[in-house]
Amino acid sequence: MLLRLLLSACGLGLADYLLDGVSFTHYSTLFWAALLLGMANVFVRPLLIFFTLPITVLTLGFFLLVINAAVFGLVAWLLPGFSLAGFWSALGAWAIVALMHAVGSLLMGKNKLVIKVERQD
Repeated sequence: MLLRLLLSACGLGLADYLLDGVSFTHYSTLFWAALLLGMANVFVRPLLIFFTLPITVLTLGFFLLVINAAVFGLVAWLLPGFSLAGFWSALGAWAIVALMHAVGSLLMGKNKLVIKVERQD
């Protein structure tokens, strides 16, 4: 759990560095944002997915991108010192944090990437 918190904080810091629309006033805000983001992903995101399930099915899952950006927007709204310029900034920050989690999981051996190639004669 602590590792995921650190990965989220690093991803948010990277998003702050790479994206103009994401900003933090202090480094400690990164960790508070990572903690709030984890809590929002546990409690708020499942409710949003449940209540928007029909539109998510109609859009073949693409509406989940809107939900992910909305969760980031909620965290930015709740936390002073964390600001997002808009939807695209939130979506970009989400993508960077998700990529950090994927790379961290691969490096730590939690999820192993296995590619199996078989030849058929």
